[in-house]
Amino acid sequence: MAKPNAKPGAVAGATAARPRSAIAAWFDHHLQSLVASLGRMLHKPWATLLTVGVMAVALALPLGLWLVLENVARLGGTVEQSREVTVFLKQDIDPARADGIATTLRARADVASVALRTPEQGLASLREAGTGLYADAIAAVGENPLPHVLVVRPRGDERTLAQALQALPETDFVQHDAIWRDRLDRWLGFGTRVAWVLAALLGLGALLVVGNTVRLDIQSRREEIAVLQSLGATDGFIRRPFLYLGAAYGLAAGMLALALLAGAELALREPLRALAESYGSRFALHAVAPLQAGLVLVVAGALGWLGAGVVTGHFLRQTRV
Repeated sequence: MAKPNAKPGAVAGATAARPRSAIAAWFDHHLQSLVASLGRMLHKPWATLLTVGVMAVALALPLGLWLVLENVARLGGTVEQSREVTVFLKQDIDPARADGIATTLRARADVASVALRTPEQGLASLREAGTGLYADAIAAVGENPLPHVLVVRPRGDERTLAQALQALPETDFVQHDAIWRDRLDRWLGFGTRVAWVLAALLGLGALLVVGNTVRLDIQSRREEIAVLQSLGATDGFIRRPFLYLGAAYGLAAGMLALALLAGAELALREPLRALAESYGSRFALHAVAPLQAGLVLVVAGALGWLGAGVVTGHFLRQTRV
């Protein structure tokens, strides 16, 4: 007697179960590889700490230099602010005349904008920002000695405009900071290039450190790898635990590098704050932002993964020959 045909639903369920089992096995092997890699790291704590420490220093140096440059640029002000030309009018210029000069300057083709600051506004700004010597000087002044000030933002060459503004009969003094800002920008550009070069060299060093560590781990497991190859294991299957091992080294090094930078920022914050206050400034260091910290961890993990992948791939190509 012939067996009844299987139900279509049962056949479809059995067919769908096979892909699900393969996917589950794939995820299980990834999880096992990750756990095994962490276990091998914890099994050799001193060797792991040495590897992670060397990588962390290699990552922290260019990142620290980049943070220093970012804070110096913030201290120096923006490029647009440096291009502004500040015109101090003579003391006997009345508000109506100062407003007329500002209106005339706004009509010039080489002027983008003009802001008029009255003596009262200037004194209020000093009182708001002034500490120490500033506060004592302001308190000792019985009458407002400040003149009207025009803050002119040029549209073209600010040096030519500054000379023209200095020639005005109502002008007492012109302050123009473009020269020192140009020099500062050049130093910042040079420092940024140095930071990128250091990042490339030390990143290569971190990659080599991970590669050498993974190579030693591969050498200690040569027999195990040979057995897996004889059983038909693919290169991807054999490589996977070592990739996770390299990525784990990179992530640990990235976290340690961020911790080192945070410690340096804490150590420098109070002395720098006291120094800035002595100059009447409220400047404070900016630490690594969360988005930047996440990017550091991604790059560190990728370096570890890449170093492990290069070394493991080279070893497997040799053993497959």
